[in-house]
Amino acid sequence: MIGEEIRRELFQLQDVKYRDFQSKLIPTVDAKSMIGVRTPQLRRMAKEWSKKERIGEFLDELPHTYFDENQLHAFLISEIKDYDICMARTEAFLPFVDNWATCDQMSPRVFRKHRTELLGAVRKWIGSDQTYVIRFGIKMLMEHFLDEAFEPEYPELVAGIKSEEYYVNMMIAWYFATALAKQYDGIIPYIEGNKLETWTHNKTIQKAAESYRITPEQKTYLKGLKRR
Repeated sequence: MIGEEIRRELFQLQDVKYRDFQSKLIPTVDAKSMIGVRTPQLRRMAKEWSKKERIGEFLDELPHTYFDENQLHAFLISEIKDYDICMARTEAFLPFVDNWATCDQMSPRVFRKHRTELLGAVRKWIGSDQTYVIRFGIKMLMEHFLDEAFEPEYPELVAGIKSEEYYVNMMIAWYFATALAKQYDGIIPYIEGNKLETWTHNKTIQKAAESYRITPEQKTYLKGLKRR
């Protein structure tokens, strides 16, 4: 079984100290499910295993037992070059994503060439009731629709998300802080107009103030817009 081969390799790469450190950063994951494989090694594994004909067997093997398997799965999806296959694998995997790290590290490169098709999926994802499906949808808007593909309706989609979930609201703040760096004139009305929830509003300003892409003058102005 290819899954058994992959798990053997993962345990051969285990770093116990890294596992213990990592488990503190990802509290939504059971520490017992963490092997402790560093990200560069997982990326290398993904590049190697993605070339093997049987890798589809591993991708079909859901849910996985270990966090590191999910991480590898995310990197394997990111390696897929065919858009339709990549989207199908993404859709199949998203319901099993249970933490911010796996969500954030999945970034299929092929999506860049298929923004029109991707946008429909993004709209569906941000309308989900699953925390990390929503987070991934926002992340895709942030990665692919804040530069030349930007449209004023996109931040409106993100601002319309209402959630009690920390990991959703943190991604909303990350989106708007990044958007301020790339589309300041189009995004600042969301901050001036208090269109975000108070926590998300203030977290957006905090993250923007930490960005080297925001000018000192903009940072000073944004800090003056913090809400109590």
